[in-house]
Amino acid sequence: MGESIGQRVAAKIRDVPDFPLPGVLFKDITPMLSDAVLLRDAVQAMAEPFLEHAVTHVLAIESRGFLFGSPLALALSAGLVPARKPGKLPWETTSASYDLEYRADTLELHLDALTEGDRVLIVDDVLATGGTAAAAVRLIEQLRATPVGVCVLIELSFLGGRERLADLPVHHVVSY
Repeated sequence: MGESIGQRVAAKIRDVPDFPLPGVLFKDITPMLSDAVLLRDAVQAMAEPFLEHAVTHVLAIESRGFLFGSPLALALSAGLVPARKPGKLPWETTSASYDLEYRADTLELHLDALTEGDRVLIVDDVLATGGTAAAAVRLIEQLRATPVGVCVLIELSFLGGRERLADLPVHHVVSY
């Protein structure tokens, strides 16, 4: 029997200790990204649970969420909405602040990025403590759209991030 997509992806993730700060074990996905077949299969695995959710937009979180946002939006026949760090978007924005494992930050969306009736899938590379994804949920709700789920390549389940996301479905390809 062949390896699952999760096992194949996990085999290509490199642990980098003490990055970006001492005590943090960074999950480096660049070896996985360089494998065209594995990247394609990972994106398909990320999209599949949401094919029947009538997703109208994929909200990709800066910066590594951008790597998966465009192909997921195409796979789901949805638009793409970038959630950026402050000062990066050229139009009027709304913002939400959050805490990370090692610092605080803010996300912004254009005020006209979403409207009532839009159904939005949040995508990022990693779900850790859930602060970034929870901020994305708040942004979506500020614009009166509906968050339909969170999709990540890696979930660090021992950090309990999905608990901050209420009843939203959370899908990962790899969990640690």
